[in-house]
Amino acid sequence: MKLGLARKLSLALLIAFIVSIISTYFFSFFLYERLYVQNMKEEMLDTGTSLAESYESGTISEKMMDEINWFNSKSKFEIFAVKNPRELSMCLPFEMDYEALINGEEREQLLKGDIVFKKGRVDRLDREVISAVIPLLDEKRLEGIIYIYYPLAKLNEMTFQYTIYWLVGAAIFLLIALTMGNKWIKSLLTPMVDMKIAAQELADGNLSTRINHYHDDEIGQLAKTFNKMAESIQIEDEQRKEFLANVSHELRTPLSHIKGYMEAIQMGIVSGKDVHKYQQIIVRESKRMERLVDDLLELAKLESKEFSLKKAPISLAQTIEEAIEKSKPRMLEKGIDLVYQLDYELIVEADAERLEQAFLNILDNAIRYSAQNSTIKISLIKEDSDFALLAIEDNGSGIPKEDLKKITERFYRVNKARTRKEGGTGLGLSIVEKLIKLHQGTLNIKSSVGKGTIVFIRLPLINFNKK
Repeated sequence: MKLGLARKLSLALLIAFIVSIISTYFFSFFLYERLYVQNMKEEMLDTGTSLAESYESGTISEKMMDEINWFNSKSKFEIFAVKNPRELSMCLPFEMDYEALINGEEREQLLKGDIVFKKGRVDRLDREVISAVIPLLDEKRLEGIIYIYYPLAKLNEMTFQYTIYWLVGAAIFLLIALTMGNKWIKSLLTPMVDMKIAAQELADGNLSTRINHYHDDEIGQLAKTFNKMAESIQIEDEQRKEFLANVSHELRTPLSHIKGYMEAIQMGIVSGKDVHKYQQIIVRESKRMERLVDDLLELAKLESKEFSLKKAPISLAQTIEEAIEKSKPRMLEKGIDLVYQLDYELIVEADAERLEQAFLNILDNAIRYSAQNSTIKISLIKEDSDFALLAIEDNGSGIPKEDLKKITERFYRVNKARTRKEGGTGLGLSIVEKLIKLHQGTLNIKSSVGKGTIVFIRLPLINFNKK
């Protein structure tokens, strides 16, 4: 039979209560021994010592015997004074031989002036008896003893009158504890039950499910974490659907072009120079599809856990110059004037090939969206002691303010028609952002429509002065 968490907690509460009762019961024996018995022992010691002070020396006088007998009638203890310890057994109201009262070792203690305490069960009295033997010494001669004993009350006798009240009180307390405990447990487990239902709904595909009510405790924090997880899964699912939709959309256009132009050629609808023109379009669309697939594979590689950068100390300015050299032919085609100023002392720990890839992507965008005979400015400076700041500025068409926040998202385009015409895949800036983040850097873009765009890249420097 499987027990639910609520029943387990109720059972744990009941067990804890029972253990507490048992512990209290055994603890009462400890208190009985430490408080009641020890208190009797100390009282007997004080009484015996006080009585022994009236003895001076020599034979015990009848007057002293009478004083002790008188005190015995007033005391709660049974007190006897005898000149010969062997006479003691005849004074007791129960059978006890001399060796049982005082053995040889105890007699030696008495001769040294030590008080002997004894505790043992007396069958006739049906209880334990505690006793003290106080020696009356005349120098080293034992002239007599004072014997004090007290039948100890049984623990159950001491508590009997309270037992019924204690049991009734325990039962009432148990009833209240279980009633309130069950309510508390149900209240405590409500978020967990909600989480179970929500988790099942999540597993069934309802990604919008959330836990609305929770307390500010550990279980409440678990509920909050569940909501964050559900939200993250929902966002990831939406991004996945959007990604698949975008990929399908991006591939559909060139595929439809290729299919349409190929059918036109096969069916003989076009002839002469038009065939060559259609073939060029097919090649162009094929290349665009190839670039799209390459970018998708590149982005998937960067986001995989297995991917790692091949970092080494490099001159950042030199890597930028290599990217500039590879971009110069396209700049010359559009008559773009390049102005750059680089700090060649800035050293970063980076993967030179991957950084160059990021710089080429940014330069490609700057060239694509710059007008004929315009200018691109590049600067690399030391922002502070820990970072290098690269700025790439163009005076092209610019990006609207509302698009800046989404510009690095996959397949996001400010002007879809124009970008497709010029061959963009919409993945370039996503790749750039990923590469910069992998280098512990940051990417920021500022732009104004009609004025141009500035891309800022901050990368951590190697500080050789730090120990």
